[in-house]
Formats: sequence, C-alpha cells, structure tokens
Amino acid sequence: MIKSPICELCGIEYPVFQGGMAWISDGALAAAVSNAGGLGIISAMNAGADYLRREIAAARALTDKPFGVNIMLMSPHADEVAKVVAEESVPVVTTGAGSPSKYTEEWLAAGIVVIPVVASVASAKLAVRSGAAAVVAEGQESGGHIGELTTMALVPQVCDAVDVPVIAAGGIGDGRGMAAALMLGACGVQMGTRFLVAKECGVHKNYKDMVLRASDISTVTTGRRFGGNTCRCIKNSFARDFLKREYLPETTAEDVANLGVGALYRAAVEGDTKTGCFLAGQISGMVNKEETAEEIVRGVCAECELILNGSGKWVR
Repeated sequence: MIKSPICELCGIEYPVFQGGMAWISDGALAAAVSNAGGLGIISAMNAGADYLRREIAAARALTDKPFGVNIMLMSPHADEVAKVVAEESVPVVTTGAGSPSKYTEEWLAAGIVVIPVVASVASAKLAVRSGAAAVVAEGQESGGHIGELTTMALVPQVCDAVDVPVIAAGGIGDGRGMAAALMLGACGVQMGTRFLVAKECGVHKNYKDMVLRASDISTVTTGRRFGGNTCRCIKNSFARDFLKREYLPETTAEDVANLGVGALYRAAVEGDTKTGCFLAGQISGMVNKEETAEEIVRGVCAECELILNGSGKWVR
C-alpha cells in the first residue's frame, strides 16, 4: 500500500485528495471520497456560512473520517466561512485565489491543517511562512482557474523550494499520473475531473456526459487576455463565444470578468450545454466511465503501486 507523510498529516489511508469544485464538491461527494480512504473536500465556493454549515453536517452524517473544506479567498463570504471552519473544527482547509495568512492563526488554534493551493514557487514559500502544513502545487492542466506553469515543471520546483509535503494537481487522473507525481517529489495527488464522474457526485448528468465524451483536445482556456482570470473548460458554444468576445478590441477586463457570471451554475446545476461553462481538466479524454469514489481512489492507488513496483525494468 502507498503511504506518505500526507497520510499521517491528514489522517487518511491513501494520499489522494478530491478537488474542491464549486457547485459540485458537496458534503455527499466529500464523505464518499473520505470513506474510500482519501480526503474528500467540500467547496465553500461563493456561498455563505449557512450553506457551508449544512454541507459540513451532511458530510459528518455520512462519514466519521477526516474531510476538508476548500475556501476561495476572493469570495465575498470568505471572512464568514473562515470562521465557520474554525467553529466546526474541520480537519483540513485548502485555499485558493490568494493568501490565507489573514485566517491562519485562527485555523491553527482550532487544530486545522492548512493546505493552500499554489501555482508558483513564490506562492508556495509565502504559504509556508504563513503556517501552511503542506501545499497543493496545481499545474495549468487542471480544470477551472489556472496559472501559467505545467504540473511537470511546477511540482519539482515547489518540492525543492519548501520543506513541507507537496500534493501534485493538474493533469492527474490515473495511477500513471500519480506515479509520475510521486517521482517528481510529491507526497500525494489531488484530482478533480476524475471525481466529476464519481457515482456519488451530484453534478448534472449533462456535465458528466460532457466529460465522458471528451477527447484529448476537448478543453480550452478562456480569460487569458487580461490575466488573473484564466479558466480551463470544455469547448462548447459558451466557450467559443467567450473567446470570440474576449479578443474584440473594445472588450475590457471588466467585460471578461462579467462574461462568466452564472455560467458554472448553468452547467453544474441546470445542465445547460449551450450557455453553461463546463470546467474540466486536460485529462478529460482519459475519463471514460462512471465509478464509485472507492473504485476511483483504490484503483488509482493500486495502478500506481503496480507501476512503481515494476519501474526497475527500465534500469540496468
């Protein structure tokens, strides 16, 4: 069995995190992944305290294993949900879109393991100085908001730069990706797109079908023109129209930011294949069947172990 420092740090069986995906990663999915031995993560997204308390309660009703909450620090509700996770003593908090230093002291006092998601070495160093117990190094192969570096380039540089466990994310969907991440120095992996098609995932069926039908070239990035709001999503009418409007001479950065408002909700909740934004990673083309969270977690780890045990055949 694969064990790493992140397992002991988070109290989990397998070094596998489920990504915090807005409108997708709820208490039910998080509980299923945690019951499978990984770390399920609830997305606080742009919702307030009441929503998060309900999802934490839902997860605790379904599992007695550790789980986490992902907080998007740019959310207008960041302050209130930061208090919720402390009051609820959530075992692990992951963060994105900024530095969590404002909240770290309160979280650490509540016994929370703080693990920011970073897209650069500088961000990783800042996170560790602020008290992070580990970091998730996420490459631009991921779905959703992304940085500039690929996972292959980012992970080893972050591993060299910090003295805490590093979890690799972006472009990882099977045991091969996990084995590669471990060889780059990571202590575990985070997967989002793969868990989109978990049987316990309550996302709209049309969203799952978009991922299951995807090929290696089915995703595109929008929001690059002005920087800071780059997203990877599956190509559809919305994405093509976004790209066309984004690069019109008269389009402003504010216009680009407004183009995506409500689009993820339309995809994840309403299943609108034309005007919805279907965030998904470049590994979408590898995802070809719906499985339980347990089948995903244990299957990925078993394949990884098999690959690593057989790696000696390449060395003479």
